[in-house]
Amino acid sequence: MEKTTIKVKGMVCTGCENRVKNALNEIEGIKKVEANFKTGEVKVEHDHEVSKEKIEDTILDIGFEVEKED
Repeated sequence: MEKTTIKVKGMVCTGCENRVKNALNEIEGIKKVEANFKTGEVKVEHDHEVSKEKIEDTILDIGFEVEKED
C-alpha cells in the first residue's frame, strides 16, 4: 500500500472535493481518498500498481490543475 499526496488547484468547495474523490475512487486499486479544498491537497492510499501519473491524469481529466513538484 502506498500513500500519495497531490497539490490540486481549482478546488473551491466540498462539491469539488466530492468530484475528485468520486473520480479517483473509480480507479481500481485506490483504497482511500481524502480531498481538502482549503489546503488544496488530495491524499490517496492505493496499491503499488496505481501510479502517481494515473492519479494526476484523472484529476486533470475532470478539470482541475495539478501542481508539479520541482
